[in-house]
Amino acid sequence: MQEKSVNDTASRVDAIIERIGRQPCMLVPVLQAAQEEFKYLPREVMTLVADGLGVPPARVYGVATFYAHFALEPKGKYVIRCCDGTACHVKGSLAIIDGVRAFLNLVDPKEKTTSDGMYTFESVSCLGACGLAPVLLIADKVHGQATAQSTIQFIKDMVARDEEGGSNDDI
Repeated sequence: MQEKSVNDTASRVDAIIERIGRQPCMLVPVLQAAQEEFKYLPREVMTLVADGLGVPPARVYGVATFYAHFALEPKGKYVIRCCDGTACHVKGSLAIIDGVRAFLNLVDPKEKTTSDGMYTFESVSCLGACGLAPVLLIADKVHGQATAQSTIQFIKDMVARDEEGGSNDDI
């Protein structure tokens, strides 16, 4: 069974490289497509990308760790990013970070994803919407003037929609 999984992963990565191009200059687009396919960049996938593009694995890892967009570990179904840049910090982002982490039971400071794999909560340096501080990015949509309470209520609403079988696409 393990053999089939390895072969499946290899064929999926090869299809991505074939579609985008086998030139080393296509590394970032290939990694973007691989992350879209696998939801993160497992070590095995990065090794296959390196082999497929003819670049050293260290280069692939260097690019994957340089850009904050790339994830080296699985993310939850819903990714919540809280800005803790200067404007957001001054307007109370730390209270949001502490409140949401407690609500999601993320006790270890290094822990980002809930044990059920539903939510990933990250603190980021800047989301580029300082006028709306404090700002959250939830499922790739910006939510400004957030509070810990409004964010927790938002998460509860997402849970309720999931339990009802509804869509959270309009978050």
